[in-house]
Amino acid sequence: MARLTKKQKEAQAKIDRNKLYSVDEASALVKEITTVKFDASIDLAVRLGVDPRKANQMVRGVVTLPHGTGKDVKVLALVTPDKEAEAKEAGADFVGLDEYLDKIKGGWTDVDVIITMPSVMGKLGPLGRVLGPRGLMPNPKTGTVTMDVAKAVSDVKAGKIDFKVDKTGIVHAAIGKSSFSADKIAGNAKELLDTLMKLKPASAKGVYMKSVYMSSTMSPSVQLDPKAV
Repeated sequence: MARLTKKQKEAQAKIDRNKLYSVDEASALVKEITTVKFDASIDLAVRLGVDPRKANQMVRGVVTLPHGTGKDVKVLALVTPDKEAEAKEAGADFVGLDEYLDKIKGGWTDVDVIITMPSVMGKLGPLGRVLGPRGLMPNPKTGTVTMDVAKAVSDVKAGKIDFKVDKTGIVHAAIGKSSFSADKIAGNAKELLDTLMKLKPASAKGVYMKSVYMSSTMSPSVQLDPKAV
């Protein structure tokens, strides 16, 4: 078993493993125990009482974090020429169509989000093997396939993220950076948790939100009180 460093031991010592923290308490504590020299990502891991194998218990959605993600999200807008100007004005980093489809076929995926139009989805189908595993395939359910390209680009740039429960019933999401104030981290966390509660499937029985953990890159995790959420 790997030995803990002095800083890791100090961080562990600040966490009461017998306590379930409120969102505000956890946000302040995670900031305090984050000691890396870079701007670490703050993450939430939420275990839900659902069976993702059943279609009527799949939890998937989008949320716009009120304080953004702290990340410079690179957006590719795959649009027809008549939509290029509005995509550029909204802040898309890359705008075009056929030339970028060719680049993706060649293995280029240096973007965080792809936004496109319904009429273009047919051309993206053959690229599913490249885009799917990287989570880049546009989807109408997450607002990345739309005729309102400008709004979609603006929303993503402003802090809109999409999330999906994995096969073990856990939703993982980055909700900010360690440079954020504790209030901003808490605000983003509450927005995601509120959204998850609203998406509870009617077919899900028993306890819905089983456990919630907050952590930063390389920090120990802090357990939140699901009932308080």
